[in-house]
Amino acid sequence: MKNKILVSMLLIAGGSLFSSCKDFLDYQPQGTLSSDNVKSPENAESLVTAAYASLGNGEMIGPIASMWVYGSVRSDDAYKGGGGVADLEDINFYEQHNLTQPQQGGGFYHPYTWENYYKAISRANVALRSIDALSEASFSPKKTRLAELRFLRGHAHFMLKMLFKYVPYVDETMANEQILATSNRQYTNDQLWDKIAEDFQYAVDNLPVSQTQPGRANKLSAAAYLAKLRLYQAYEQDDNNKVTSINKAKLQQVVDLTQLVISSGKYNLQPDFAENFLPEFDNGVESVFAVQYSINDGTTLGRLNFEDGLNYPHGAPQYGCCGFHQPSQNLANAFGTDANGLPKFDTFNDGIIDFKTATVDPRVDHTIGIDGHPYKYNAAMPFSNSWVRDPGVYGFFQTMKSQQLASSSSYKKQGPFMGVSKNIDIIRYADVLLWQAEAYIELGQQALALPLINKIRARAAASTGRTKKADGTNPSNYLIKPYEAANWTQAYARRALQWERRLEFATESPRFFDLVRWGIAAETLNAYITKEKTRRSHLSGARFTAGRDEYLPIPQREINFTKGLYKQNVGF
Repeated sequence: MKNKILVSMLLIAGGSLFSSCKDFLDYQPQGTLSSDNVKSPENAESLVTAAYASLGNGEMIGPIASMWVYGSVRSDDAYKGGGGVADLEDINFYEQHNLTQPQQGGGFYHPYTWENYYKAISRANVALRSIDALSEASFSPKKTRLAELRFLRGHAHFMLKMLFKYVPYVDETMANEQILATSNRQYTNDQLWDKIAEDFQYAVDNLPVSQTQPGRANKLSAAAYLAKLRLYQAYEQDDNNKVTSINKAKLQQVVDLTQLVISSGKYNLQPDFAENFLPEFDNGVESVFAVQYSINDGTTLGRLNFEDGLNYPHGAPQYGCCGFHQPSQNLANAFGTDANGLPKFDTFNDGIIDFKTATVDPRVDHTIGIDGHPYKYNAAMPFSNSWVRDPGVYGFFQTMKSQQLASSSSYKKQGPFMGVSKNIDIIRYADVLLWQAEAYIELGQQALALPLINKIRARAAASTGRTKKADGTNPSNYLIKPYEAANWTQAYARRALQWERRLEFATESPRFFDLVRWGIAAETLNAYITKEKTRRSHLSGARFTAGRDEYLPIPQREINFTKGLYKQNVGF
């Protein structure tokens, strides 16, 4: 499979190259900027556009927009899927929490992801240097564009820190020699958070509330991202990745920043949960910041997301590849509800949920492909167990959120792989509500969190119109109710918040990073593995090692290149 992917990617990338190589010496490709014109006002906007484009410049084997490998498969949300454990075995190492294999030094996945994020940072820094040299008289949007670029650089550094914990911080003031001499332990854990926060704070201070073009960062998306950073930072970790305390001052910043977004009235929940996963609602009221994609834009392939291209039902005639990212039985069970329409916190995973008889949260039919239930809101196309590639290893469920119907105008198949122009949301308004709820709970003000969480649940309850079968009936027995104030203690509220984040963002990949932030990754994932290995034998050797597996290892090739200047993460 790995060789097929590499060959196909090379063919896709090189098709036009071979047809025009005879003109190469006297041809400058469209969209490129040479060293002598890079600082001109005319090309300043092109530099910013290039920096935005880097948000989506990931690959199937080096993703940066979709975190399904790093955040979903590494958690209790999903199995690797595909054609058995040897099919793209690199992903199997992540699922098993076994990243000490020598094959990982070959550069696939997290080494490529590291490289692609630093390419994005480089683009932002080149643009920052060039635009800073211009006067506002010659380039009137200078202040706004500088703030956008710092937002984009903040995003790339944030993602690197979330994945690797200790990474070198690189800004536009550094010469190549300085960059090469900068260690990934230049800053402490807390200092690095603060350094990244400076970019988001600059964006908050200098961006307008609204932008005329969709997809550009604004003051409120910067405030939301800064709130996310402060929430992560609030859970203070020691050198062994253990959460030792929760910083109340940082939590109050989360409350204040999210309130700035909420009180603006600019964002809201989409009326139907489904609308977050359909291209016709891109840049809608719930999208606070998103990676932008396009199709039929005058280029050969369009600006498509291929990072999720392995995850379509393998046996469905419309697709034919590749069956990765299959929801776990544990996740499916988590959607079950009790007689009061509330989660079954303690008993949800005791058995195998029966979707014909159990009552469930409606979000299950937006998230998981289930036999006989409409696939991706198409009642005429019920999901079939026959579509699953290797049910003997990974079971029968299939992910759906990031997939699109083959009939969608956003969909394009290139060779065996699927690409779509549907945006990938980095921050949804649902995130903002739940971040504020989480901060309130940890501040001991859980009563203020209750209406925020219940707003999310109310939207879920109302999101059943698109999931109906051809005869107009619901495919599952939906029963979801709001939480009541009577038993809303801090401990109960914390559990409800954590559950709500899991169901709301299931298979969207925040799950693993949430568990690490809360300091419960080891206990949660080892309990998951212990039970799940009785259902899925491929997990028989899996184990999460506390003090190691919270973060990815620093790529060995980066350590080698810096002659040991970069220090490996603890445990590796």
